[in-house]
Amino acid sequence: MAENRDVKQPTHRAYSVIKRGDGQDDFWLNLGLVFPHKDGGGFNIMLQALPLDGKIVCREVTADDLAENPAPPQRAEPDRRSGTSRRSR
Repeated sequence: MAENRDVKQPTHRAYSVIKRGDGQDDFWLNLGLVFPHKDGGGFNIMLQALPLDGKIVCREVTADDLAENPAPPQRAEPDRRSGTSRRSR
């Protein structure tokens, strides 16, 4: 499962599903990305927004998804040893 994947790439996208009436399809609002832990025992969920109803739906990222919307660059975090910035892993 997750242990065979490159953990620097998201494995899932997080959505809020917004119900619409009058026979219209539900609207899937992209909230962010899901990255597996290196040991395969959990996930980091990076959200850009929060759902109003408190429910988040996670769906696997497909190759088509990545071609359309590549993962955003990960934030630099301070390197506590030298005081400089380094990329997140």
